[in-house]
Amino acid sequence: MKRCWMFFLLYLQALPGAWAGEAAPLAADPGLEARVMAVSSELRCLVCQNQTIADSHAGLAIDLREQVRQRLARGESEAQVIAFMTQRYGDFVLYRPPVQPSTWLLWFGPALLLFAALAALLLHLARRRNLADAAFEPDPTDDLQEPRR
Repeated sequence: MKRCWMFFLLYLQALPGAWAGEAAPLAADPGLEARVMAVSSELRCLVCQNQTIADSHAGLAIDLREQVRQRLARGESEAQVIAFMTQRYGDFVLYRPPVQPSTWLLWFGPALLLFAALAALLLHLARRRNLADAAFEPDPTDDLQEPRR
C-alpha cells in the first residue's frame, strides 16, 4: 500500500511538467529584439543603478525595456530612443554618461583621489626621511632583549 502511495505522489509531481509549454518569445522579430537589447544595454536601471535595463529584473527596468521595444517598433532609431530617455530621465539614465562639466567629477574623480593619495604618501615618506634617527624606536635584537613577564 505504501508503494502505491509513493507512485501516486511521484505521478502528481511529474504532472505539471506535462503541461509545460515553450516560452513565448518577447518579440516576433529577432532583429527588433537584438536592437532592443543593444539600446537597453546603454541605459542604466534607475532602481538598481549598477545594472543596465537589459540585465535588471526590476519592474521599472522591464517597463523601460517595453518602452524601448515600442519606440523601435514604431520606426524610431536607437539614437532617438536614447535621446528620449535622456530627455525624460536626465543623463543619469545613460550607463556611460557624456564627458561634460557636470560629469567631470564622475569621470575624473577617481584619478584625482589616486593622485591625492600618492601625493600624501610621497609627502609622508619625504618628511619621515628628514627625521633624525632619535625619532624612531630602535630595532629590538634577540640577544639584548629582556624576557617579558
